[in-house]
Amino acid sequence: MIRYSLVCADEHEFEGWFRDSSTFDSQKASGEVLCPICGSSDIEKALMAPSVAIRDEAPAVSRDKAQVPMAASAPANAQMIETLRRLKQHVVENSEYVGNRFPEEARKIHYEEAERRSIYGEASLEDARSLIEDGVEVHPLPILPEEKN
Repeated sequence: MIRYSLVCADEHEFEGWFRDSSTFDSQKASGEVLCPICGSSDIEKALMAPSVAIRDEAPAVSRDKAQVPMAASAPANAQMIETLRRLKQHVVENSEYVGNRFPEEARKIHYEEAERRSIYGEASLEDARSLIEDGVEVHPLPILPEEKN
């Protein structure tokens, strides 16, 4: 697995995990890599420090310094994932699932042609962009690590 620091055209920073670099390239080309904040598929790899394996004969000081950033970020990453897990659970428990009817239902609610309520479901990238352009407030739900395995 490889972790990339990513950034969208609106400069939202996030990370993504991929099997290898070609998997990232193919998912990006097919529009599968989306910003979790704005839903944009205009994504680039951000500048990041490489993770370099340290040989056994390296001095202990170097090895310890190399491990500090990874160790320091692990609790923060776990906390962020748990927060996203609770957010998604809250949406699922307090919203109506409308499946692939999401774009139509969201428009009906926006234009007051249907009862105002919280909904969630699926939408293509094109449908999501169209909803946003029409002023319909939509937010992508996070894709959790266990859902990508």
